[in-house]
Amino acid sequence: MNTDTLDVHPRVLVIETDEQLAQHVSTDLRESGYEPTVVYDAIEGLKQVEDLQPALVVIDRMLAGESGLSLCSNLRSHGARMPVLLLMAKDSLEDRVACMEAGADDYFLKPYRSEDFLKLVRLYLHTENGNSEQLRFGDLVLDLASRRAIRNDRPIDLTMKEFELLKYLMEHPREVLTREQILENVWGYDFMGESNVIEVYIRYLRLKIEDEGEKRLIQTVRGVGYVLREA
Repeated sequence: MNTDTLDVHPRVLVIETDEQLAQHVSTDLRESGYEPTVVYDAIEGLKQVEDLQPALVVIDRMLAGESGLSLCSNLRSHGARMPVLLLMAKDSLEDRVACMEAGADDYFLKPYRSEDFLKLVRLYLHTENGNSEQLRFGDLVLDLASRRAIRNDRPIDLTMKEFELLKYLMEHPREVLTREQILENVWGYDFMGESNVIEVYIRYLRLKIEDEGEKRLIQTVRGVGYVLREA
């Protein structure tokens, strides 16, 4: 296999039961410069993630035999760190929270729209080559190249959205950030004014960076938003 080709054309694994939709997604990816691989069930999807180590995984929430949410959780429990996007039929708050709790980085909605999907893919596969910069706040370090946090020499794996949220907070230390600012700068699109999505992610970040009983760094400013500072 030509690894140079893989570097130029990032591999995207599509796990989709609907063959017609899967081929549509695959065609869009190929025409946009990506290298798609399509599988049609969760078991084969898990195997291909392990074998191919794709740059990004796309999963339909409704899969034959196993839900896309379960598959996403399974991938994360096996240590998969690449971005995972879920294709979902509904956009309720409960669906969004379920998506995040499963470890997905983001979602896009049916009916499938090529332009919206490819915009999301480009967002998650945009990388800054050679970026070795780190952000620091107290004993917390965020490595921008590996997208991993480190606290007291303890490495912390983050999903893509957790990384983006922590990065935004660390770029504005001691500055109170409103929920609207966080939505605009981290998610980049409107969640119809609901802040629960941010709260869910803040909770996940706190669990990870305070796992060893470390001091809380992400503080809640009631009625406003959040701030990165020592209490």
